[in-house]
Amino acid sequence: MTTETPPAEHPQLLTDRLLVWAGGRTPGEQAAVIALIDEGDLLTRPDIQRLLITDNGTTLHCDWPRFENRYRTALALDDEEDAFLTLVIATAFPRLVALWKVEALGPRRLAIVLRAVEHLAGADTVEQHT
Repeated sequence: MTTETPPAEHPQLLTDRLLVWAGGRTPGEQAAVIALIDEGDLLTRPDIQRLLITDNGTTLHCDWPRFENRYRTALALDDEEDAFLTLVIATAFPRLVALWKVEALGPRRLAIVLRAVEHLAGADTVEQHT
């Protein structure tokens, strides 16, 4: 008699876990999480993950205030990355941000920020654009 070994549990991807968390948050936080996932590069950086995400193994969340207070001093960012993260933070929770920040964005990141603003204008579900 043989017994089958159950398949190993695969941990959920960080992006999947963030989308689940964002589903219960404000439209701004939803839009910010989607923008980070869509951008695809910054969220893969361990230094950004350590500063932004609080994960106790079962639940996680984005710690926007901690991130906002420290990202410019704790991270090595170029002008475009800084502008993108500034706009993402302003999407997550209301902040005054000069729109001239978009001048530093390339076309790909600008499109992502514009989709985040579109989400704020009335989208009611969390979905990732590809």
